[in-house]
Amino acid sequence: MAVPTQDLPARVRIYEVGARDGLQNEKATVPTEVKAEFIRRLADAGLTTIEATSFVHPKWVPQLADAEQLYPQVADLPVALPVLVPNERGLDRALALGARHVAVFASATESFAKANLNRTVDESLAMFEPVVRRAKDAGSAVRGYVSMCFGDPWEGPVPVHQVVRVCKALRDMGCDELSLGDTIGVATPGHVQSLLAGLNEEGVPTSALGVHFHDTYGQALSNTLAALQHGVATVDASAGGLGGCPYAKSATGNLATEDLVWMLQGLGIDTGVDLGRLTATSVWMAGRLGRPSPSRTVKALGTTTQSHQE
Repeated sequence: MAVPTQDLPARVRIYEVGARDGLQNEKATVPTEVKAEFIRRLADAGLTTIEATSFVHPKWVPQLADAEQLYPQVADLPVALPVLVPNERGLDRALALGARHVAVFASATESFAKANLNRTVDESLAMFEPVVRRAKDAGSAVRGYVSMCFGDPWEGPVPVHQVVRVCKALRDMGCDELSLGDTIGVATPGHVQSLLAGLNEEGVPTSALGVHFHDTYGQALSNTLAALQHGVATVDASAGGLGGCPYAKSATGNLATEDLVWMLQGLGIDTGVDLGRLTATSVWMAGRLGRPSPSRTVKALGTTTQSHQE
């Protein structure tokens, strides 16, 4: 039963990351045709932004080494298909295939910048500047991911001002949208609202922000609600709760898209997503991966969606 609450967005855009952030963390490499079918099923469920793949060097993320083969198989879908690009070479590969939505990934902490990018925070920002400029010149929308916005496994709690500095730098170089990542899942609602307020105070509008929560301590949905109360209307989620972070071993799965949709529907917030089709898609993908989905909603509804699996 939908029971709306005042002062929440009327509609939320779900930024689906399962096909990239989720599958890059699988031990086994998922066949290209299965990835393509996964993306097609997600689009059929009503998701309009589906992160497709990453143009990083195959040595670093072998699970996504098939980006050139995958992207043309889904490029005709009537949805936004963002791709991750780590540098100018990655951007060249993405633009050559016609990608019109790209993302770069920065860190709010020095330790994670070193582990993930082998650079300091400032060195990584300098590397992204020509990437963002060239992507914008080519007519692409650019998202900036910011990892470790709340806590870091090496450095502990991350000060708000440290995150704000990186976010402002990405905005200044031209990023259209920023995704605030709780990479190891340690955020709590008050911390979320404090960071959002700090960004606003420094001139970063809420309309340019998305949130990306992990559920390590079971806080992903409560943190999402705190962000919605602040006015955030873009939420990252992963179908079936797939994913973590290969460079932060304490990171568990992303917020499950089904769990998010269940909450948003209960609040009367429009997503455009068919929960039954989405759940069936995650049941289908779990079968291909050979293990059950960690999503609570998939577990609750999965037995009623068998007819959509094949």
